[in-house]
Amino acid sequence: MSPGLLDDVFPPPVRARLEETADLHNPAVISEFDSAQAAEALAGAEVLLTGWGCPPVDAALLDRAARLRAVIHAAGTVKTFLSPDAFDRGIVVSSAAAANAVPVAEYTLAAIIMGAKRVFPLAELFRSRRTHRTGADLDRQHWLGTHGLTIGVVGASRIGRRVIELLRVLDADVLLYDPYVGPAEAELLGVTPADLDTLVATSDVVTVHAPDTPETRGLIDARRIGLMRPGTLLVNTARGPLVDTEALTGHLVNGRLDAVLDVTSPEPLPPGHPLWDLPNVFITPHLAGAQGNEVGRLGALAVDELARYAAGSPFAHPVHRADLGRIA
Repeated sequence: MSPGLLDDVFPPPVRARLEETADLHNPAVISEFDSAQAAEALAGAEVLLTGWGCPPVDAALLDRAARLRAVIHAAGTVKTFLSPDAFDRGIVVSSAAAANAVPVAEYTLAAIIMGAKRVFPLAELFRSRRTHRTGADLDRQHWLGTHGLTIGVVGASRIGRRVIELLRVLDADVLLYDPYVGPAEAELLGVTPADLDTLVATSDVVTVHAPDTPETRGLIDARRIGLMRPGTLLVNTARGPLVDTEALTGHLVNGRLDAVLDVTSPEPLPPGHPLWDLPNVFITPHLAGAQGNEVGRLGALAVDELARYAAGSPFAHPVHRADLGRIA
């Protein structure tokens, strides 16, 4: 991983547990695999504990790591660096994606509550007028508040499931679109399954939590955006390419829809893009995932997984090769 991450991912109590659990190569952090020092570490490593900034772990590198038995990723997706060859060689893999899901789900819940309250356009109006808003300002909104909302969740990913859990604090009905979730599992989750067209056409809020795959890119396309009712709030904390940004733009410019976007396509948007200046659009710089003191949660989960491995127990958060095509 990037050396500068060490203290954030492994704050002192977590670092102490790490050192109690494993013999660490010294120095503990390498950011490349080409030096003599890295070659020595690879030759003796049984476990790679990785994080953001990890170079590719491909077949050629695995040939130099004959003792490697496990990769534990103290971050989200492993698909950006880990070759499927690792699975073919019997290497077990774990990811801290579940820990990264926590702040994304919290951000999403906050976005839904604030967006449903029309906080963003009304705050902008308040800022410009510097006086209390009037009843007419409220009347211009399509609707206000979370009471009795229908919220459509697109994707029962780790984040999507966490969002579903958090939504229980609201007086809301939750629809779910996920082709991998059957009726029985949907019932256990406490949601109503729906096809995607029905979900976007009947939800007050549509929140996107599907992975970025060839099948999901453009999932929320121009036709489905057109199916959304006036006043629908779109929240995207997944990946920008899942939503047709240009098709969405027209509906946001004319005020028919609202949006909270932590991701866009492209990312960031060009400086002159109209979405930057719309009061009904709130854009953040891809910060919903772990930041600041939240990052330590990733290291803590990774060390938990390392302890399970050391005890001969299976991972609690495994990554399986069969799932690579449908996970983030």
